Amino acid sequence: MINRLNSVLESPSFGRFITAVILLNAVTLGLETSDMVMAHAGGFVHLVDNLCLLIFVLEIVSKLIVRRLSFFLSGWSVFDFLIVGISLVPGAEGFSVLRALRILRVLRVVSVAPRLRRVVEGFITALPGMASVFLLMAIIFYIGSVMATKLFGHSFPEWFGTMGRSAYSLFQIMTLESWSMGIVRPVMEIYPHAWAFFVPFIMVTTFAVVNLLVGLIVNSMQDAHSEEAGERTDAYRDQVMSRLEAIETHLERIQSSSTQK
Repeated sequence: MINRLNSVLESPSFGRFITAVILLNAVTLGLETSDMVMAHAGGFVHLVDNLCLLIFVLEIVSKLIVRRLSFFLSGWSVFDFLIVGISLVPGAEGFSVLRALRILRVLRVVSVAPRLRRVVEGFITALPGMASVFLLMAIIFYIGSVMATKLFGHSFPEWFGTMGRSAYSLFQIMTLESWSMGIVRPVMEIYPHAWAFFVPFIMVTTFAVVNLLVGLIVNSMQDAHSEEAGERTDAYRDQVMSRLEAIETHLERIQSSSTQK
């Protein structure tokens, strides 16, 4: 019975079914934010939501029955277990915030879609390199915040009055959101040479460090894709070799039968 249950859980049709349930649940969770929809069909929406949760619970229980403790050896299985567990927390009193996290169930589509899993795995693989870049970014922001606070804090305390305000303003400048007309040009009206600080900061952070992060992620994705392609090639080669061995065995049998005759 366990083998039969495992074959069902591992079948592509079951994976497509779970994906459809996740997408349906995403729609119902979105509908719950509409007062008009809840006023007319709130009971039905809650019913569908509970049915989706029941299916997720049954899936997790089935996997625990089949895989037992080995279920927790897979990071994606633990991820699914935590997401469904959060959904089971009662929505009363202090747990209302956790109930709002039911929308995290939509993230389960990542665990059931192989392509999305590879994207996430590629991103995780890039994290060690990204940590070094984030450290470099923190150093640059610390230096920039100290300089901006000392240079412009007296005249523009709302933007550069403290280290925290300077860091936030520099982050806004790095994202290029209203950086020129919103911050830099007003500062340049009092400090005409302020561009000598802001332009190099933008060049270093926005065009160098941020693009370095993008490059690390892209490289990690390419490595994951190459590894997947290699696995497919190895699987195809093994399949071809198995067929050749079967053909060779069949020919030997035919030759042996001809010799005996």
